[in-house]
Amino acid sequence: MTTYIYWLCTFIVVLSVFCFVGIKWKHWQGAVIFSLAVLLSSYGYYHFYLQQVLVRRWGGTMSVVVPEGQRHLQVTWKEDNLWIENYDPATNTCFFSEYSRGDVLQGNVIIKNCSPLMPTTSAPTR
Repeated sequence: MTTYIYWLCTFIVVLSVFCFVGIKWKHWQGAVIFSLAVLLSSYGYYHFYLQQVLVRRWGGTMSVVVPEGQRHLQVTWKEDNLWIENYDPATNTCFFSEYSRGDVLQGNVIIKNCSPLMPTTSAPTR
């Protein structure tokens, strides 16, 4: 919800700048340039700073895709950085990946011969 409020406020500011500079001052080229500058700086601020802060502290929304062939095991926060653990059954390897602000992969820990306790897909025999 906080993400939507941020973007609503951003678009209100962009529209206000566009209308004020374009209509009031009759300077449409400056209105477009200034509105785009506000929009791009707001996007950069959100993407590189606010996204994980909003998700972590105020219940925002964020999506991370599990790589093909891997199974998701757990996720945890360390300050404002997200740590995700995935398991690759083909190589019996666990991957801890850190996602920092800006969705830039900053850390990766690989544990070989991990063998986590995974539920089996076959029915138990009696």
